[in-house]
Amino acid sequence: MRIAVVGAGAIGGYLGARLSLAGEEVTFIARGPNLAAIQANGMKLISEDGTESRATGARAIEKMREAGPHDTVLLTVKAHQVAALAPDLHHLCHAQTAIVTMQNGIPWWYFYKHGGEYEGHSVRSADPDGTIGRSIDPARLIGSVVYPAANLIAPGIVRVIEGNRFTLGELDGSTTPRVEAISASLVKAGFKAPVIGDIRSEIWLKLWGNLSFNPISALTHATLVDICQFPLTRELATQMMTEAEAVAKKLGVTFRVSIERRIAGAEKVGAHKTSMLQDIEHGRPIEIEALVGSVVELGALTATPTPYVSAVYACASLLAKTLNVQHGKLAIAS
Repeated sequence: MRIAVVGAGAIGGYLGARLSLAGEEVTFIARGPNLAAIQANGMKLISEDGTESRATGARAIEKMREAGPHDTVLLTVKAHQVAALAPDLHHLCHAQTAIVTMQNGIPWWYFYKHGGEYEGHSVRSADPDGTIGRSIDPARLIGSVVYPAANLIAPGIVRVIEGNRFTLGELDGSTTPRVEAISASLVKAGFKAPVIGDIRSEIWLKLWGNLSFNPISALTHATLVDICQFPLTRELATQMMTEAEAVAKKLGVTFRVSIERRIAGAEKVGAHKTSMLQDIEHGRPIEIEALVGSVVELGALTATPTPYVSAVYACASLLAKTLNVQHGKLAIAS
């Protein structure tokens, strides 16, 4: 299978390296020092146990129009980066190409083939001016929920923290040959890649933690275990998750675990900095709209109050705006 990985960061590098080592024909779409490193030495992968491997057979190209068509496109950039890339994705596609979306949060396509009164509604938090929706044929899309944690520790070098599960699902809940083929390729590469009939419920299950722990950590500079063990922030996370659950239920979503179990799972991860906290510390844009703004938006759409989520969204949004205007970053120095 010819697979294009758009975004050779931590998750994209992890996926592309493993797939290439398993014999798939992989092309990384990358830029800058990362592009140069992959072109020169391949993508190096450091596994959880410290084992090192290097995918030297993968290509790395900057411009999508020069890469040619692929069978599958893994879209592994962050949610706020998709719009800038969307107009060029067609260069990677032939008539049957599937695009697997691997962003955190509520995706722009959420209501495509959703059914019911909101069918076709555009999620503006994910696609503010409609660029993504105009650029990508929704019939190509396959949803995915990314569970592993990894870091791009240097150009062309990814360190896996933990996890190897990538859940897949067609937007209409069907099981098709294309999603089964993608799952088989991922399994061959050593991943867990179950195909499920309700990808939206899986999206909400991950978002449930992200919408609370990520902005709270960005605002407080606390790790997951600290947030979960400090009574006030544990209660704040609980309230935010309760509001999100009410929104999701109005959209037909059911959660297979309780809030307490979800929080307990985050607590067990330990002294881990969320991706949003890491972005704040490095002066990078944060995924505030996809992870939190989208829940506020869907709360308004379904007439569901979200006072806790909205308050945290307001504070985290102002922090992101301030750091962007001042071209700054924020970290606690010891």
